[in-house]
Amino acid sequence: MVTFDEENSDDRIHTLHGREEEELAQALAERDGVPYLDLAGISINIDALRILKEDASREAGIAVFDVTDKNLKVAALSPNNEKTRTALEDLKTRGYAVDMFMVSHASLNKVYDRYKDLSYSFETKSGALDISNDEILKIMKEVHTITDVKTQIETVLGAKQVYRVSKILEIILAGAIALGVSDVHIEPEDKEVRLRYRLDGVLTDILFFETSIYDLLVSRVKLISELKLNVKDKAQDGRFSIVIKDQEIEIRTSLLPGPYGESIVLRVLNPDAIAVELESLGIHPRLLEVLSHEIKKPNGMILTTGPTGSGKTTTLYAFLKKIYTPDIKVITIENPIEYHITGIVQTQTDNEKGYTFAEGLRSALRQDPDVIMVGEIRDNETAEVAVNASLTGHLVLSTLHTNNAAGAFPRLIDLGVNPKVISSALSISIAQRLVRQLCPKCKKEIVLEGKDKETIEKILAGIIDQTYLEGVDRTKAYTAVGCTECHEGYKGRIGIFEAVLVDAAIEKAVVLNPSERDIREAAKPQNMLTLVQDGVLKVLTGITTLSELERVVDLSAIE
Repeated sequence: MVTFDEENSDDRIHTLHGREEEELAQALAERDGVPYLDLAGISINIDALRILKEDASREAGIAVFDVTDKNLKVAALSPNNEKTRTALEDLKTRGYAVDMFMVSHASLNKVYDRYKDLSYSFETKSGALDISNDEILKIMKEVHTITDVKTQIETVLGAKQVYRVSKILEIILAGAIALGVSDVHIEPEDKEVRLRYRLDGVLTDILFFETSIYDLLVSRVKLISELKLNVKDKAQDGRFSIVIKDQEIEIRTSLLPGPYGESIVLRVLNPDAIAVELESLGIHPRLLEVLSHEIKKPNGMILTTGPTGSGKTTTLYAFLKKIYTPDIKVITIENPIEYHITGIVQTQTDNEKGYTFAEGLRSALRQDPDVIMVGEIRDNETAEVAVNASLTGHLVLSTLHTNNAAGAFPRLIDLGVNPKVISSALSISIAQRLVRQLCPKCKKEIVLEGKDKETIEKILAGIIDQTYLEGVDRTKAYTAVGCTECHEGYKGRIGIFEAVLVDAAIEKAVVLNPSERDIREAAKPQNMLTLVQDGVLKVLTGITTLSELERVVDLSAIE
């Protein structure tokens, strides 16, 4: 009796069909004069996949399988397909040089299957490097002040060259990087467009230009940020990267529709701006000693609080750099990853794919970590998982949006955390703000008198521990002047801090569903400086000015 092995038979048929398809693809390639390639034995570059999203690749019948600088290798089913041609032209418009190869369905599917291997971790080569990095480096060497940026843009505007829009964007970005700008704002108004930089936390006008340039500029920004050109009535977010001297600077793009056009904000995520040592943040030595002790503990939670842009993430990174050693495992869950630290596992959330802070935190706990950094606690789920992690042998670092250190406790309760476990989980709550530092070359000494002296004396009267005031001259301060080395008398920023350490008094207060005032009262015996007090000490020692401090905190709210 003859028996048939159906499984082996199916395998042979499948193999034959595969060979036939490859032979057909090779024949079609010869007919169309396009190189043929079988991707069966060729490795796929994961970074190449990030250049074109999976759904766009499938729709166009192509796949980017390798990338070197701006040179792409693209697999295609047919060069004559209209969607394929459109996609290839779009890649060329974005500045890529494309080498196309004819492949079979099997080869294309091999590339598509690799999309599932794309992790949520930092995408070091993703985004579109569609501007001249060499040109930006050249411009950076020529830009030292805001006036330099304005002069260069005005020169290009007057030249009327065809390529001037690309050149203007290069000047805008090079100036931002050279001057340490955190955000670039391009805002269309009724008759003209305003360009502003956020420098040391303050928005500063650069220049105004005509709307015809803006129309071309917004299209250019959309192209390099991989945004939809035809969508003008909805908010869009994108990104691209610039490589300067082997360092990748990520630019986050945000577009918001308005009555005169789309407002553009480019956030510059420069690793140099956030790679600050713990000792350089401006933390008072007394508080620094407390924090150094707390971050060495094997478990517990440390929260930094404050509004957006107050330097919370920089502080967390400084903590991580301080405590990391090769014998511990550190995992971060962030959005975005702003600074890459060697030896630390960093992941980036993606809400569209369901990878939230809470999901990332749960996944991180399965990786046997010693220290976990959560970019932000913003909901009940994340708060509960973070608290439980701190109670089960992990050191958890995170941020919370509250106005002061005392506000972290009622905020956690509002998020649904059991008050009875907060004091066991939370080790210390920190609040911070950033103030501009006086330029050391041009700052001017002034005598304290009148209302300013009254304000400072009233604030100092609230400092119980007089050792904070040892060596502090209460008769003088400094004012901003301005010189060629700085911007309006200021150069760089530094933090002002306050903290509430969890002790027996705080533990007792937390159980009673406290307000911020209740926590502040319970924390008074700790003799920690408040934000205002820390700021005033920095005023008296010539680090900043009273007017700058008043811009950041309310000096009238003195208890």
